[in-house]
Amino acid sequence: MKVGFNLLLWASYITEKEYPLFEKLKRAGYDGVEIPVTRGEIGHYWRIAAVLKDSGLEPTVTINILDEEHNPISMNPEFRKNAVEYLKWTIDCANALGAQVVCGPFYQPVGIFSGDSATDKERRYAAEVHTRAADYACSADIFLAVEPLNRFECYFLNTIDDTAAYVRMVNHPALFMMYDAFHANIEEKDPVGCIARNIDVIRHVHVSENDRGTPGRGHNDWPGIFSNLRKGGYDGWLTIEAFGRLLPDFAVATRTWRDLFSSPEEVYTEGVRFIRKQWDAAAG
Repeated sequence: MKVGFNLLLWASYITEKEYPLFEKLKRAGYDGVEIPVTRGEIGHYWRIAAVLKDSGLEPTVTINILDEEHNPISMNPEFRKNAVEYLKWTIDCANALGAQVVCGPFYQPVGIFSGDSATDKERRYAAEVHTRAADYACSADIFLAVEPLNRFECYFLNTIDDTAAYVRMVNHPALFMMYDAFHANIEEKDPVGCIARNIDVIRHVHVSENDRGTPGRGHNDWPGIFSNLRKGGYDGWLTIEAFGRLLPDFAVATRTWRDLFSSPEEVYTEGVRFIRKQWDAAAG
């Protein structure tokens, strides 16, 4: 098991300004950081990789679908073709970083709705796009972990069971799913029980409190979550995802209208201690 921290708390595009965070997070006890990949040249991510290596941190990557013109479930074949190329580009960036995990809701733009449930045609379109992207990921020894979001952010994949069924349908050795406790708290009738029956396809985890604040200060059943993960043999990343108001545009996108913690330092210093304590306790 490795503990990571998602850098979206501070920036959606990592530059030299964020480099001092690497040393702070390493000193706090983290094994790695999750890098948002939204834009930039491949060389930009090579440079980040060098700084990460010097700091002793490993990277994972988080992505999303930026707009309708890159939508994997669009009725427009050109947009689906764009989606494949976009996902290949994110994989290239992840490879430059030295990451082995690319995670996120890379199946539709966030906040775009059809007014209905996902259709079989949309699932077929997504599967075609994700199969081609996963083929490309294999060549770089990278796996993709698709993230279900709550119903207020998307409509294509909302629950762990639906996402697991989709991943099994695609049936690709480089395509898995992730578990995010924030979304599970909203959508799952049993946010703990859904883990055990889908542990075979869960390959990445976001430790995100029910209000997206400091892990351990909310009402998520962390002992149950960590126990089910550990009993199921999970040994991947446990990455904290907490959102604040440092990025005005991102705060609007995530509907963060109030401060959820006293400071970012509270989140990352308490968070890593909390995860390691809970993980150790889950072994009993």
